[in-house]
Amino acid sequence: MMLAAAVGRSLSSSAASRIFAPTTKARCFFSSPSSLLRSLSSSSARFLVRAMAASADSFKKIQIQREDTTFDAYVVGKEDAPGIVVLQEWWGVDFEIKNHAIKISQLEPGFKALIPDLYPGKVGLDVAEAQHLMDNLDWQGAVKDIRASVNWLKANGSKKVGVTGFCMGGALSIASSVLAPEVDAVVAFYGVPSSELADPAQAKAPVQAHFGELDNFVGFSDVTAAKALEEKLKAAGVPHEVHIYPGNAHAFMNRSPDGIQRRKGMGLPDEDEAAVELAWSRFESWMNSHLSA
Repeated sequence: MMLAAAVGRSLSSSAASRIFAPTTKARCFFSSPSSLLRSLSSSSARFLVRAMAASADSFKKIQIQREDTTFDAYVVGKEDAPGIVVLQEWWGVDFEIKNHAIKISQLEPGFKALIPDLYPGKVGLDVAEAQHLMDNLDWQGAVKDIRASVNWLKANGSKKVGVTGFCMGGALSIASSVLAPEVDAVVAFYGVPSSELADPAQAKAPVQAHFGELDNFVGFSDVTAAKALEEKLKAAGVPHEVHIYPGNAHAFMNRSPDGIQRRKGMGLPDEDEAAVELAWSRFESWMNSHLSA
């Protein structure tokens, strides 16, 4: 999902305006994805499915039942703590989303974080792979997986459960506030769902959202999209906070050494540790306020 931000400086706003499709699959975000991928990846439009790396020792791998199927998920944190479902970027369940889940589990007073694998067993190792995986995501199925994850946490010691996500996962987290009534709170990072997937004005849970001022993903996570989200939530009476971080671009929360290197390679050199810490502080306060028993 960082694809849009990576090319934001070189694309016109109209070229960057394609967002999540209204169907259960996602179409490409851009008018000419093949040429875009050639400019961003040395492997061009190559797509090679690779097995997801084994989970870090701190995670417990589980399987969750959803209707007539099951999916993998990864859990870390205190057993009986409030739960938080953590939703991936377009890369899949990679090192960065695991870093976020560990960070969340360690926030005061302690949370139980669960990452559902929305790309069963697959991770995008370059933008071509990530684009392919996201384009083929069943969005309605992903929302069902999120809802099943929330219910699993509530059945396994968490009295209340929030949902958070980054980029693609940010949009899905807002969608879950509309489509999964079991969700108790949402924090979304730089992503808004299409109105066809979910109308934020219909949110049943309080929503906090974070955006970078320099984000160029028009209609999805730019400032205009952030302000439109805020207006919808306010008009509908949904408890909310929308925060915009000056001088920050898309995916500014990715601060691991590998994440920083990947962002720089995609044309995202901004580094603002103060903004990241402020966002985590707001996250912590929001989830504590709405998930306390």
